[in-house]
Amino acid sequence: MTSTTAPSTPATASDGSLAPLALGPGEGEHRWFFGGLTTIKADGAATGGRMMLTEQRAPRGGGSPLHIHHNEDEWFYVLEGELTIWVAGETIVAPAGAFVFGPRDVPHTFVVSSDEARFLLVTQAAGFEGVIRALGEPAPVAEIPPAPTAPPDMGALAAVAEAHGLEIIGPPGIPD
Repeated sequence: MTSTTAPSTPATASDGSLAPLALGPGEGEHRWFFGGLTTIKADGAATGGRMMLTEQRAPRGGGSPLHIHHNEDEWFYVLEGELTIWVAGETIVAPAGAFVFGPRDVPHTFVVSSDEARFLLVTQAAGFEGVIRALGEPAPVAEIPPAPTAPPDMGALAAVAEAHGLEIIGPPGIPD
């Protein structure tokens, strides 16, 4: 497997059904997004809109603003390190091996609470990859980017989020 990007058009089998998708370690579409490395492993085009899968690597403090997905459920599976996830008013410390599900229309956010974390982020249905592509930038190397020098532009973030069925309701960080 030598592909470095996920397919951008639906893959179909000879009978017209969805074709299998396989990417090896390190393969996928690498983007710098919210201070971390996001690798899109499967997007809506490749899965018939059913789901999106990303592998994330982020440093301590990386995370997302407090938000609500109106079009998809979201789940996290921690591979290495630790996340602190706030969902529906509950704070969950999620070490390696932990799984956390956030249903659509429920407020949530997360922050990397170890020196670095590697985790899977999945949305069902697909669509969140549009936010990653709109707000992230192609990663010239598959590494965590240099630390940002300024906070994200919350106005631009809110506009992109709204266009993709997300609602930003607070800043990054775990609410008190």
